Amino acid sequence: MCEQVLGIEPPPEEEKPQRPRTQADKWNTHLAAARQFSEREGHLKVPRRHVETVLWEDGREDQYRLGAWINNQRSRADALSPERVEELSMVGMRWS
Repeated sequence: MCEQVLGIEPPPEEEKPQRPRTQADKWNTHLAAARQFSEREGHLKVPRRHVETVLWEDGREDQYRLGAWINNQRSRADALSPERVEELSMVGMRWS
C-alpha cells in the first residue's frame, strides 16, 4: 500500500537496520580484538585508552575500546564464568 499510494519503496538490504548484538556477540568480538592485539604485541598489557581496529573477513572494519574492555574484565573477574576466564587466560590475560 505504501508503494502504490505514497510511492515509498522498501530500503535496500544495506540500509536496513542491523540486528541487535547480543552479549555473546560483544564478548566474541572483543575477544577477537584481544587475540589480534596479543598476537601482534606478544602480550595483553593493553593501555587503558587503546582502541583496536579489527578487519573482518567480509571486509568490514570495526574499532573496539580494547583497553577499557580488558580493564573491566580484570576488575570483574569474580563475576566471569570459568569459561570466559579460561578464554582470556589463553589469550595472555594477566589477572593481577
